[in-house]
This record gives sequence, C-alpha cells and structure tokens, in this order.
Amino acid sequence: MEISEVKVKLMRHRSDRLKAFCSITVDREFVIRDLKIIEGTKGMFVAMPSRKITDKCATCGSKNHLKAKFCNECGGRLDATRAGLDIDGRVKLHADIAHPINSSCRERMQAKIVDAYEEELAASRRPGYKPRYDDDFEEDEYDDSPSADESKKGAASSSPSQGVSPGPKSGEDPQANSFGAGIF
Repeated sequence: MEISEVKVKLMRHRSDRLKAFCSITVDREFVIRDLKIIEGTKGMFVAMPSRKITDKCATCGSKNHLKAKFCNECGGRLDATRAGLDIDGRVKLHADIAHPINSSCRERMQAKIVDAYEEELAASRRPGYKPRYDDDFEEDEYDDSPSADESKKGAASSSPSQGVSPGPKSGEDPQANSFGAGIF
C-alpha cells in the first residue's frame, strides 16, 4: 500500500488537542477522508474516521446515540448503562469506519500523515499561504476523467426530461439501458 497523497486542513484554534483534519489517497485510487491529527500526551497521533454508535429504544425501537438519556422518538428514559465497554473499561461511543489491520500499517500511515501535517504547518507560517485542502475534491483532480466524447454521451443520457428516460439508440438492445433488467 502506498499513500500517494495527503491533504491537511489545519484547525484555527491550535490550543485544542485536535490540530488538523486530513484526507489520504491510497495507491492513487482510493480516498479516505476525515482522519484527525491529534496532539496526545505522548505526541501526535492519527485518529481514524469514525461514526457514533447507536442502539434502539426498548419502548419504541428508535435509534439513539449511546450518550442520550432520553429517546429521540418517544421521549422515554434510556438505561444509562446500556453502552458496552472497551478493553480499558471505558464506554465505547464510536466505531471506526476505516482502519489499518496491523500496527506496522498504522505506524507507516501515521508517520506519513504527521510529516504532511508538519509541512503544512510550516507552510502556513509563510506569507501568502493558501491551504491545499479542498472539501469538495473537484472531479478534475483525478487523472482518469472521461474523454470529451464520453462526457457528451454521459451528459446526454444522464439528464432525462421530466423523469422519462430516453429510448434505446438505434442498434442497441432495448433491455441494455433498463435498470434491473436481467440482474435478478
């Protein structure tokens, strides 16, 4: 695995532990966003993207975050001890969306990301600094953008008027453009 690009977005309030967000591109093919660069007691580390863990209300079955004291749907009181504990005995409130499988991969990723953070931090101190991080990730950033012919063909077929899809072109199989045709 090669981390082919790291984009860092510095946080304004550098007195906080959260120093930056970043995205990485793996093998010039796969992007992972929302990694966090955090200053811990033993130095900088990278936290993987995560989601809040939810559970269901015993009364109505609605999903609620584990820190919620009352159900979002029915308003009933939720059991405060319903959350599971991690190996250190702490309440586990988040689950990683993407993460390295082993420590050597984590160390390589962390070293590359922290180096990129330090470079971005140094660049931010220079006059005329402009961050490279782009929340929108414009399509023209990628090498394999469609050719002009493919773009025209895609634009014509992707914008049907008033929800009616265009019929097959002459010489095409009429089932070829139908969603679900022959899939099940």
